Amino acid sequence: MQARYQHMSDEQLMQAYCQGEAPAFDTLYARYEASLFRFMRRVLGQALAAQADEVFQDCWLRIVNKRASFSADAGKWKTWAFTIAHHVALDRLRTSGRELSVDGDNAQSGTERLEWLQATMQLSHASAEDAAFWRAAGKQLLQCLEGLPAVQRAVFLLHHEDGATLEELAKTLDLGFETVKSRLRYALQKLRGCMQGYLPGGEAV
Repeated sequence: MQARYQHMSDEQLMQAYCQGEAPAFDTLYARYEASLFRFMRRVLGQALAAQADEVFQDCWLRIVNKRASFSADAGKWKTWAFTIAHHVALDRLRTSGRELSVDGDNAQSGTERLEWLQATMQLSHASAEDAAFWRAAGKQLLQCLEGLPAVQRAVFLLHHEDGATLEELAKTLDLGFETVKSRLRYALQKLRGCMQGYLPGGEAV
């Protein structure tokens, strides 16, 4: 890869790619290969784990085919790409006759699960002696996610995997702002209730 691409924003890279600069796309792919795969793997769940690689490639193919629809003025490239990833994974779940789900055992390694749990629920980092507690908490969180309605789970995962604002999610998912806000609020309420025993003071929020 040419060094100059490494210093370009995601949006600049996409614009360069649309203008025929193939190395710009290679840089985007390298930046998001791991995080997009983890996100799609989490959405697909254990039942469709064998199809994760295929669905992942379908996602990038759709990104390429829809490149002309991307507009930097409409939002971040990352939000746009993760939304496409969500739709591709959901399409595969539908054709397989399965609900959108989160794998409770193998979607993440133990370390990734603990880091994601702590960041998502805004909890302090675990000390080494608390590792068993956090492993149990991570497993519980993923089980709690499975209990969410699919529409709430989708917004929650997109928001916390991507860091997108509610405005960006409303625009990319073609939903009203209040709808997105409500889905995320209800998802957090249910998760905190489900995670009651692992929150500070053991209190649900």
